[in-house]
Order: sequence, then structure tokens, then C-alpha cells
Amino acid sequence: MSLKYRRVMLKLSGETLMGNQQYGIDPQMLVYYTQQIRGLVDMGVEVAVVIGGGNIFRGLSAAESGVERTQGDYMGMLATVINGMALQSMMETHGVFTRLISAIEMQQIAEPYIRRRAVRHLEKGRVVIFSAGTGNPYFTTDTAAALRANEIKADVLLKGTRVDGIYTADPEKDPTATKYEKLSFKEAMIKGLRILDQAAFALCDDNNLPVIVFDINNPDNLKKIIYGEAVGTLVTNG
Repeated sequence: MSLKYRRVMLKLSGETLMGNQQYGIDPQMLVYYTQQIRGLVDMGVEVAVVIGGGNIFRGLSAAESGVERTQGDYMGMLATVINGMALQSMMETHGVFTRLISAIEMQQIAEPYIRRRAVRHLEKGRVVIFSAGTGNPYFTTDTAAALRANEIKADVLLKGTRVDGIYTADPEKDPTATKYEKLSFKEAMIKGLRILDQAAFALCDDNNLPVIVFDINNPDNLKKIIYGEAVGTLVTNG
């Protein structure tokens, strides 16, 4: 079987790293993500990853604790670096070559973001983990994933979630919610569906970057997507 996608951006939420814990990082989830990503690498897919930091700190909720928004957003960016370091360590333990890249300069820990260098890493078969968001407050890791995906010319943005696609309502709360197999960006906007935040949505729409929202907890889904099978919900300009 031929591969439909050869360079992908995988967006993972920090919350999923908690597993069944209340906060922090569950080592079993790190192993699971590592196995999933290694499976793609072994298929010859070039993989970039953006992971959130909500398991450690969420900038958007910082105001509730009295932390100023900009400061809170920077704290959230640092949380994504911690998750990136953990994922990098686990992947290299399992023989996957990686590069951790930070949008905020911290040379003892990660490489600075240089687009051409990041692309070269991908071409050499290394998994590139983009951390610290875009390096700017007021932007989420969804936006960072969309931005970097476009910059590296990824074939698709894969957003791993707890549900198997986009629904008419939250399926965890509304049992009557129905799933969309395919959507256009325009339809999603008219229906007010929250696929990505607005800035990320606009980046994907303007640059014709397809988005697939799928259940990351099904271990077969990623490989199926790479081979072009219908998994989750596909959002395109068409």
C-alpha cells in the first residue's frame, strides 16, 4: 500500500499525558505516544509534533489564580517544553531520533526554531518536537501546530483527541450528537464547530492545509490515516 501522507504534523493535547492522574505525566502515556510515533517513522513518514501543556499549566486559566495573562501564557509555553523534553527522552530510549525545538531560546535544552534546519531534520528521518508554542502570548498550541505545519509544508495536520472525530455536539455530554465524516472549512465556520482555535483555523483554511480530527487512543488510527483510510473527520477546502 502506498502512503497518502508523507510529512505530517501531529497535534497532541497535554491533558492526555495525564492518563488517569489528576495532573503531571503518566509514563504509560509517554510510552504509548512513542510507540504510535515510532510506527509512523518505521513506515517512512516524516513526523513533526506539537504537544500542549495543560497537564502542567494552562495559561488561559492563569487569570483565575491572579497571574497576569501574558505571564500566564509564557508559563504555559514552558509547560510545553517540559512535555517535549519528556517525550523526547522516551522516544530516544526507544531508539527514535528526535530534535526538540523551542520557540523561546533556551540553548541548554532545545534548539532554536530555524525553519530550514527543522525541515532538514525531517528529511533525515528525525522526529521534530516543536515546543513553547509560537513564542508569543495570546496564541495557543493549536495555532503553533497550524503555523509550523504550514511552514514545514506538512501534507496534513492530525489532531489527536479523546473522541473519534467532529460531532454536531459534544458526544461526551449529548448522546444524540452525530459525527461528521467530512467537512469544508466554510461549513465548519458556519456551523460554529470548534475544531481548532480561530487563528489556527484561519491558517489552515487560507493555506489549504487539510485537518483530520481523530481518536488518538485507538492504536490503529494513525497508520490507517497514513494509508488514506477514512478515520475521524476530514476538514478541507473542498
